[in-house]
Amino acid sequence: MQLRFAYRGTGEEYVSAKGWEQTTLKRCPLHPQGGCHFARHGTYARISPPGTLICRYYCPEGHRTFSLLPDCYAAQLTGQLSEVEDVVKAVENAPSQAVACEQLRPDIELPGVQRWVGRRVGAVRLALHLLKGLLPERFADCAATLSAFALTLGLLDGCGVLVVLRGIAEPWLQQLPAPLGFRPRHRVVGGRRAARQHPTGADPPGKNR
Repeated sequence: MQLRFAYRGTGEEYVSAKGWEQTTLKRCPLHPQGGCHFARHGTYARISPPGTLICRYYCPEGHRTFSLLPDCYAAQLTGQLSEVEDVVKAVENAPSQAVACEQLRPDIELPGVQRWVGRRVGAVRLALHLLKGLLPERFADCAATLSAFALTLGLLDGCGVLVVLRGIAEPWLQQLPAPLGFRPRHRVVGGRRAARQHPTGADPPGKNR
């Protein structure tokens, strides 16, 4: 299970400062009154930026791991929220998504780019629509675009919208879709849907989507 680590720096700054050594989780989310053997459980690595480690905790009684993801990182995608934001803004500012796709990933063929872009744009737009409903007093009259949310939030340069929204949306991060929120994809286990755990190793599940 991913949890938010409030952090306003970039991924590169997090790596330089070894931010995973500064993260702490004082109480077990499953047993806030105590009584379990909740403890730090090492780290796992993310591919980008190089050198990134994410702090983990484990509750043996609840059989659940908890990772503390800094605000700058995209959930369930490689890289940072700023990179996702750049893709979505490129689509918003282009005549069409197809035109934007031609410029964004020249290293892969167009159908692959369209899927890559579509996943990011669709997930961000869904999260913005959900936030409009969750916080109508703040966003009801705001279009579900990053540029409109930037204006509402007073971000004059239009940058860092997703990082700011992760802090605002903290009470609902488990319900909001990645890469902004932490709602996990599910796999079927024994006929039931089960949330993914965070194994030791490079990048959490879903890193290449």
